[in-house]
Amino acid sequence: MKKLILLGRSESGKTTLTQVLKGEKIIYEKTQYINYYDSLIDTPGEYAENRELGRALALYAYESDVCGLLVSATEPYCLFSPNITCMANREVIGIVTKIDHPDARPDMASNWLELAGCDKIFLTSAKTGEGIKELLDYLTN
Repeated sequence: MKKLILLGRSESGKTTLTQVLKGEKIIYEKTQYINYYDSLIDTPGEYAENRELGRALALYAYESDVCGLLVSATEPYCLFSPNITCMANREVIGIVTKIDHPDARPDMASNWLELAGCDKIFLTSAKTGEGIKELLDYLTN
């Protein structure tokens, strides 16, 4: 399986997605530090939100095969700048989370990820499981 690092702002669903991809029960946990698993790297949102801490993300990205930019379908704005994926020296995919939420706007989140430079975008819901199989299939092929 390709090693995936999850990058996104706080409460975008990185840890919940990690739990689902690992086949674990969903338990809300605030990630306080970088969690390094066999095929996943879960990062705190503060690292993506803070320029100084963001340097650590660049270092951990070297440990991955794929960078996953997460944007919740409920977010009011996107953390990622246009064309930011060109800065990565590995594949970058987009992952839209919380598509099952009543206020979800997956089309808006997908557009933001396209502007960031993601060619491949997965629409997911940890709650319903929608899109999880497609993401796992992609990571195992």
